[in-house]
Amino acid sequence: MPKEVYLRHIRLPAVLFAFGVPVKKFKFAASSFKNHFMKIATYNVNGINARLPVLLRWLEEAKPDVVCLQELKAPTEKIPEQAIKDAGYHAIWHGQKSWNGVAILSRNQPPEEICRVLPGDAEDLHSRYIEAKVNNIIIGCLYLPNGNPAPGPKFDYKLQWFERFIQHASGLLASDIPVILTGDFNAIPTEIDVYKPERWVNDALFRPETRAYFKMLTEQGWTDAIRKLYPDEVIYTYFDFFRNAFERNAGLRIDHFLLSSHFDNRLLAGGVNLNVRAWEKTSDHAPVWIEVAEG
Repeated sequence: MPKEVYLRHIRLPAVLFAFGVPVKKFKFAASSFKNHFMKIATYNVNGINARLPVLLRWLEEAKPDVVCLQELKAPTEKIPEQAIKDAGYHAIWHGQKSWNGVAILSRNQPPEEICRVLPGDAEDLHSRYIEAKVNNIIIGCLYLPNGNPAPGPKFDYKLQWFERFIQHASGLLASDIPVILTGDFNAIPTEIDVYKPERWVNDALFRPETRAYFKMLTEQGWTDAIRKLYPDEVIYTYFDFFRNAFERNAGLRIDHFLLSSHFDNRLLAGGVNLNVRAWEKTSDHAPVWIEVAEG
């Protein structure tokens, strides 16, 4: 079973890391900044109604300030609004029957919705992107198309969507407002992000075109937050339900946080709640989170 990814807090004395102390034991370090940082998480729930008990349990335990959800797999009118409200969260969402669906939850203030579709194709009816402002930060929540089987029409759509997203991301950077883009990118950036790279070379998540587009996106000036905190560590966020993938640590890193340059000195911590992936009736993704200092 994979080990838990520990919180790494750049404000802690370096001596803690020198002695290999798991930082999650030092909860006082994070709590001492509770009025000065935001905890933001992304979670592909793989069916919000089917996984509602898991989602609510995780919200209660992790207490993120902002949550981006993907794969709601429910139409807009079937989203469990009251349960989310009872958990202490305001929410905006764009649902879709049986598949797709994205949402942004905020604990302290309602998200200010900016848009609920990715610009650039008026005929694209997939609910894969929603954007809002929370605490003067633009949050873009995305569920990028899977693209399999590849090559083929589904892969073509994936690349077209990715192109539109890259263009939209460029405009967000030009706005000079703090921006966080997060969600299920369905993109494996490098070989360290997949348990057996040779088995994935023809998969839409790892094909050269997908990796090239992800690289093109980050080269605009976005920081891959988890890689900044853990540059050389094997970290996975997705484990298939089949063949005991989680127990074998046979995973992928496809859920990402991309940060604008405003957060170059504000990224405090991050990690993956792998324990949630082990819960009963859980998603095949684990929640990923970061903490950023308020500006």
